[in-house]
Amino acid sequence: MKTRITEMMGIQYPIFLSGMSWISIPEMVAAVSNAGGLGILATGPLEKEETRAAIRLIRKLTDKPFGANASLLFPGAKDSAKVLLEEQVPVINFALGKGDWIVEEAHKYGGKVIATVVSPRHAKRAQEYGCDAVIATGNEAAAHGEFVTTFCLVPSLVNALSIPVIAAGGIADGRGLAAALALGAEGVAMGTRLMTTKESPLHQNYKDLSLTRETTDTLYSKRIDGLWCRVLKTDAAERQKKKGLNLPAAFFNAQDIARSLHLPFVKLFIGVLLSGWKNSIQLAYLANASKAFQLATKEGNTEKGILPVGQCTGLIKDEPTVKELIDRMVREAQAVEKRMAGIFS
Repeated sequence: MKTRITEMMGIQYPIFLSGMSWISIPEMVAAVSNAGGLGILATGPLEKEETRAAIRLIRKLTDKPFGANASLLFPGAKDSAKVLLEEQVPVINFALGKGDWIVEEAHKYGGKVIATVVSPRHAKRAQEYGCDAVIATGNEAAAHGEFVTTFCLVPSLVNALSIPVIAAGGIADGRGLAAALALGAEGVAMGTRLMTTKESPLHQNYKDLSLTRETTDTLYSKRIDGLWCRVLKTDAAERQKKKGLNLPAAFFNAQDIARSLHLPFVKLFIGVLLSGWKNSIQLAYLANASKAFQLATKEGNTEKGILPVGQCTGLIKDEPTVKELIDRMVREAQAVEKRMAGIFS
């Protein structure tokens, strides 16, 4: 397959692994890149030296192009982003913040930078300060898609931009890949579908649970992690949606985050307070959500864990290897192409 994205990134297929915390680890990144796509490392849970070690491990596991993400709203994200630049990661994907400084530094060594966006306004700004492409996250997506669906968001960005658009949200098979390309996207990014593969470190409890769910079995709420967020519909997610923010729990969960990132808690706490009330509440939500997401992904706790998933969870009925999945998607997309050629001939 050949699109502007495959040419730009030097990859065989325009299929990206979304950078999912505790899921998009080095082994998973390498599996996607080795299968012809582009794996993206999630750096959110990592402190800077862990980020450096993860990048170096990826380079031992694959000689193919790969990327890493930086969610700039999170504590320690700027330090991890600087490590990505120092290690000259080929592709950097940033979200939840302004990444103009990342673009400037990455371009010095020939790196590519992709912004994750949810609106034409954000996409235009990313293009203005030099991003090489954008990931358009539709409402169907896991976690932080907003109100516009992929089917409308992608063509609106294609119309507004000159740089390539990568579609995310609702894509789980070759039909979704073909549809995204038909809308004008140059590639797709997938999280939910790739979570349920053999190489994925997602706990088997949640892989098995996801296989039983339908497209209606997700919740979309601002009371999960303080942002509009889509997760698997479970009793724990329902309780969180009803309850909202638990400030005492956030205080203790923030201490866990500070320890994991090797940050002095007092410094982190004061910095959060000085950032303003609105941002403090947001980070408190994130502290609690981080704990719930870890309980799901790493421990398989179905009583207290909460798992971000997209609506396409209802399209997932098996657990293939990453290579089997990507090869199958390409065959399915080619079959769609032949079918459409017959329709329009």
